[in-house]
Amino acid sequence: MSIMKRLQVACAIIERGGSVLATQRSTTMSLPLKWEFPGGKIAPGELPAECLRRELIEELGLSITVGRALPQHTHSYQNFTVTLHPFVCTIASGEITLHEHAALSWLPPEDLHALDWADADLPVIQTYIDSLKAAIT
Repeated sequence: MSIMKRLQVACAIIERGGSVLATQRSTTMSLPLKWEFPGGKIAPGELPAECLRRELIEELGLSITVGRALPQHTHSYQNFTVTLHPFVCTIASGEITLHEHAALSWLPPEDLHALDWADADLPVIQTYIDSLKAAIT
């Protein structure tokens, strides 16, 4: 019996002017060309928010302000399980430079589903959209 790899990943739902940032994984990454919220693996002893600040500088050259946390979601792929720790964020400073990703897109929240997302991100999108609706009512 093989032990499935379990990953803890922080991801940023970056808001700007009514749109949200989506990034497309490169052809050399696992889940090639799938769209995702930017972020990365949480190092041992690292807090998810710290991870997010570090990863966004590494991946996109952005300094971010980490805002409210959304519920964690765990998804099992064929070869590994990932738990996403999503946070709603804003850009504090910097211009986006893609260091690892193939593309980026700014979309209004209601259009996020138009992209071909990594399966683990889908419940995060729904939770985020639901949280926006709840804030309005």
